[in-house]
Amino acid sequence: MVSIGLSAAGVARIRFAVSCLWEVAAGVRVLREPGRHAVHLPWVRRVRPRLAEAGLLGPDGLLWQLIPAAPGYFPDFLTPPPAGLNPDLAAELAVLRATPAATVRAQLDLGPGDRPPAVAALYADPEAGLRQLAGEIEAYWRIAVAADWPRIRVLLDAEVFARARRLAEDGVAALLNDLHEWVRWEDDTLRIAQRHCAAPDVPAGGALVLVPSVFVWPSVLSVAAGDAPQLSYPARGVGTLWESPAGAPGALAAVLGSGRARLLAELAAPTAGGELARRTGMSPAGVSQHLTALRAAGLVTTHRQGRTLLSVRTEVAEALLAAAG
Repeated sequence: MVSIGLSAAGVARIRFAVSCLWEVAAGVRVLREPGRHAVHLPWVRRVRPRLAEAGLLGPDGLLWQLIPAAPGYFPDFLTPPPAGLNPDLAAELAVLRATPAATVRAQLDLGPGDRPPAVAALYADPEAGLRQLAGEIEAYWRIAVAADWPRIRVLLDAEVFARARRLAEDGVAALLNDLHEWVRWEDDTLRIAQRHCAAPDVPAGGALVLVPSVFVWPSVLSVAAGDAPQLSYPARGVGTLWESPAGAPGALAAVLGSGRARLLAELAAPTAGGELARRTGMSPAGVSQHLTALRAAGLVTTHRQGRTLLSVRTEVAEALLAAAG
């Protein structure tokens, strides 16, 4: 059990972040034991041969050796606290490469048994080893994640939006106690049921960072040490990530038109227009015209997140879809 102190002051500092490095670390765990992550099998079958060909899954791969199968411990320096809401991979790798040598060695000392040669080399020369590790992560990202990152980002951004709305409507307790069955907040303490976590309990938490993740499903991962404890939890909608989109309900399509009905069916979570165009095969201009009509009818709302406009269906649209069956 990991305990993170969350007093009223700590609750006020809770923030969300989307992290490339968390997706890398959790993705390697998926590749270690695909059977435990059945929802990601289409991704595993597609990327595993290419990663193996690049030498990233064998005994010489430093990234592969640092991340054992669950519930084994992997070093916290692999997932430093993300700076801001959406840091890119380059920004996170800069933080990784700057990890102090003493921190690298102290966290490697937590690992059980003898160190594989690649990890032993990192221990002996952390600066050179971190450069190698960053290079491997860049290669892993290019092969296994980059092509899918736009759709993953849409899902993660939608998760942050939905959780922020839950926080505004129902408060902190409802937010934290709905993240995962292993996570509970009570008596000013966030408790995470991780029996095999090597990190010590933290009696007084700092700025807790909530990191929604695709590849961490179906469990959670946490970093409880330091001034910025992190909790990586499964984003909702992961089960549909690798599926082909379904068609629109026929009855609703007869009323609204197939294009607008199809968009409503896709808008269960906030989604960008470009992603909607990719999913449906419509042109971006066509998606924009349909969304304008749906907003005017009160079936869709749109908000800006950074440079992106995200649309989501309203409760009225939910009722229409339910009635159309």
